Amino acid sequence: MAVSATSFPKIYASSFECRSDPDFSSSARSEKAGPGRFATRASSVRAGASFHGLSSLIFRFPPNFVRQLSTKARRNCSNIGVAQVVAASWSNNPAAAGVPPAAAIAVDAAAAAAASAPVAPVEELQAGAEVLVVDEFESSQDVQLKDLDLKEASFLSSDGSLAIHAGERLGRGIVTDAITTPVVNTSAYFFKKTAELIDFKKEKRRASFEYGRYGNPTTVVAEEKISALEGAESTLIMASGMCASTVMLMALVPAGGHIVTTTDCYRKTRIFIETILPKMGITATVIDPADMKGLESALEEHKVSLFFTESPTNPFLRCVDIKLVSDLCHKKGALVCIDGTFATPLNQKALAIGADLVLHSATKFIGGHNDVLAGCVSGPLKLISEIRNLHHVLGGALNPNAAYLIIRGMKTLHLRVQQQNSTAQRMAEILEAHPKVKRVYYPGLPSHPEHHIAKQQMTGFGGVVSFEVDGDLRTTAKFVDTLKIPYIAPSFGGCESIVDQPAIMSYWDLSQGERAKYGILDNLVRFSFGVEDFEDLKADILQALEAI
Repeated sequence: MAVSATSFPKIYASSFECRSDPDFSSSARSEKAGPGRFATRASSVRAGASFHGLSSLIFRFPPNFVRQLSTKARRNCSNIGVAQVVAASWSNNPAAAGVPPAAAIAVDAAAAAAASAPVAPVEELQAGAEVLVVDEFESSQDVQLKDLDLKEASFLSSDGSLAIHAGERLGRGIVTDAITTPVVNTSAYFFKKTAELIDFKKEKRRASFEYGRYGNPTTVVAEEKISALEGAESTLIMASGMCASTVMLMALVPAGGHIVTTTDCYRKTRIFIETILPKMGITATVIDPADMKGLESALEEHKVSLFFTESPTNPFLRCVDIKLVSDLCHKKGALVCIDGTFATPLNQKALAIGADLVLHSATKFIGGHNDVLAGCVSGPLKLISEIRNLHHVLGGALNPNAAYLIIRGMKTLHLRVQQQNSTAQRMAEILEAHPKVKRVYYPGLPSHPEHHIAKQQMTGFGGVVSFEVDGDLRTTAKFVDTLKIPYIAPSFGGCESIVDQPAIMSYWDLSQGERAKYGILDNLVRFSFGVEDFEDLKADILQALEAI
């Protein structure tokens, strides 16, 4: 930090309060906060500048000062090892403020007295000394603190670095010197005075989430991290992938509107489109993922509001030509949303290819540890704001503890996805050559119907492989039961391998004939490769195949 011990020649004993809540009052700023976003702005002021009232300005004192505080005194601070001094508010126009310059900014010796421990002298700030302060929260800039020796965001040149540092290394809306982002467990946010509430509600001069359903500082870090990976202007994270899908559809498709989707997709998404949306007068055209003629016909015959599909799809991993679909839809004024859950933001950049929105079940690869439910949608601020407004009404807010697990999981996203891509590709090739496997569905194989599209728009083909065993329902179940490493479970993308038989796991309520209409045969297996050793997984699958 730009404050040094030599900047303080004398001690002043005037008191200050070590607060857990930085004060945002009295500063009448013209800057307006964006929707639910906190970012901090760093300003450099001189000690001779004019100050007035209480403010959000926070001084971080150097370690040699912090070490002088007793243990008890430090516990009274909101952040261990950080002395927060509530200072006078800096005005961009000191003359207009009509407030005389502050003679000195002092620290409180009373905190040490309360702790029954003497405090070594802390010297007065000299006029003209450079001090870096963190000004009030605003949405337009990221903080770049000199003491962190940060240059530009461009120093994070890879997805791996972004997954670790985005939303955190360049500043976050939580004042802390902790490396990891703290979990802010709160249901609401308070205002010190009615004037602050009016500033927030009417004048928009004060940033606040106000209520837990409208946002949380921990959740914002997760959102910013996903935005950085997707190259998105904004991201909204919610309680599950289905929550993200349903809220997005209801927010962007008007009553009486029309959407286009694909035959192969997550079953619960299909159920929502076929049974819930019609109650709002919303109809749908369902096409094969490769049927561009069908898409063109739907765009001509209907006023299509949205094209929504997965790419790759579930469970056959079909790939939509995102650029072509986007070009066709945009010519007719329709939006395009791609569910990229199977791809991850590392293997596919749907927004860069042409889509308007990209959606993920963050429960899967993004969280990556089979321990959290979450969903997110990313895109332009205007569209995300529309979705966010409905989300604030419907609920489905992500718990901040779950947001922390998403942040934690993303730290290893690039390492996990690299391993899962490699294992899935190698095992898909082995399975395709095995005499007891009839067919393999994987975008990385030349035999895949959209392999040429996948090569153009993906850098890796994902960690899930679907295949058909040479046998009936019972034979396939025996193969699944003989496996020793994977869990039989209805999910994918985690560190632990997971296997399921879709005919039983997801479509058991339908007859064999009804399942076949969706391509779900009794011998279909979906295998999500974790991060276990490749040779162990290979040996396990081969021994299970030999057992049938």
